[in-house]
Amino acid sequence: MRTLFTGADILRRNADGGYETLRGAFLGVDGGCIDYIGTDRPEQAYDAEKDMRGRLLMPGLVNCHSHIAMTLMRGIGSGLPLQDWLFKAIFPIEDRLVREDIAAASRFALLEMIAGGTTSFSDMYFFPEETVHAVEEAGIKANLNRCVQCFDESQTVEQNTQIPESLALFEKYHGAADGRIRIDFSIHAEYTCKSHIVKAYSDLCREKGGRMHIHLSETAREQRECVERYSKTPAEWFEALGTFDSPTAAAHCVFVTESDMDILKAHGVSVVHNPTSNLKLGSGFAPIRRMMDKGINVTLGTDGTASNNNLNMFEEMHLAEIIHDGYHHDPTHIRSNEVLDMATVNGAKLQGREDTGALEAGKKADIIAIDLRRPHLYPNFDTPALITCAAQAGDVCMTMVDGKILYENGEFKTLDAEKVRADMERAVERLYRK
Repeated sequence: MRTLFTGADILRRNADGGYETLRGAFLGVDGGCIDYIGTDRPEQAYDAEKDMRGRLLMPGLVNCHSHIAMTLMRGIGSGLPLQDWLFKAIFPIEDRLVREDIAAASRFALLEMIAGGTTSFSDMYFFPEETVHAVEEAGIKANLNRCVQCFDESQTVEQNTQIPESLALFEKYHGAADGRIRIDFSIHAEYTCKSHIVKAYSDLCREKGGRMHIHLSETAREQRECVERYSKTPAEWFEALGTFDSPTAAAHCVFVTESDMDILKAHGVSVVHNPTSNLKLGSGFAPIRRMMDKGINVTLGTDGTASNNNLNMFEEMHLAEIIHDGYHHDPTHIRSNEVLDMATVNGAKLQGREDTGALEAGKKADIIAIDLRRPHLYPNFDTPALITCAAQAGDVCMTMVDGKILYENGEFKTLDAEKVRADMERAVERLYRK
């Protein structure tokens, strides 16, 4: 199927990292890929045309750190610092989760993400097979994993059941759904795992050619207690255990030192900035300007809905642009085009998806449309700033992945929204009925 979008404004990324807006332009999709972008009507014929006047076509958003099934816990533990939030509010609920809960919550979260312009996400949570099935059905892209933890120093590598579960998930589903699904390896964090487990699992990830997903230096307490335990920062600890020998996504990185950042740069670690979560949990402000100046790939993520409390990547872009300017008393500290990169092309790089993240011929047709007819989106003198500082998730009027429309004008094309909500309501009732 060949489809031509006509009359659209198109956000195109230039080779120098800047953005330009083509007005009243054309974008052609052939199967799963973009085959034409320009202001002149293409000479080749298309099977169908879609009038996109009054809409902006831009790359789909990539949410690089989430726990989407935590939609079951939206708002739980609000007002608690991270460690209390985890151990007193979240972990006791997670102990009661069953597969059906994850299946229901994953699909419910996908409704929110797809309607809000997310075309790919990286997730770390329990029963990941259920999220795999939800992603297959919905048509979105995802990097998923079975997270490894260990709280018992005496547990042997052979006794850890999560490592073989992680490997089995990788062997069975990596590359599934025509490559839309990728399976990563994952260590929850330094404070939830032991050195010998991390070392063995990191070696396995490297041997299998996998990618790693971790939490890193989210709070001052995490950084301080790691130094007290090992005389190393979390970044130094993971480096010494070989974790960074594989392509790694490190979420948060709020309290990394200059030396830590040099380690991340040396190993090509991608950082996931989670501004809403870091603010809501009182963690602080990640030094993303210093990271970017060192050449570290910085991306964006929502974290889970219990620490956000939504999966809205437009809010993450907005905060990522303005909070650092305010904190540093410098309105030029973070620029709109840099934030757009974090949410699109940088995220695609983190996921190992070099064939997406920007609108250009030959790339995958992972495209969203923004309704520019909304009052708060006119006039448009600066498209990147319009997206990062004015646009909302509710302005998304189309979400396309691999050339397939998943959502358009309030209608979900691949998920039964009413059934998804009913399943979610049953899961909430079961989990909290006492």
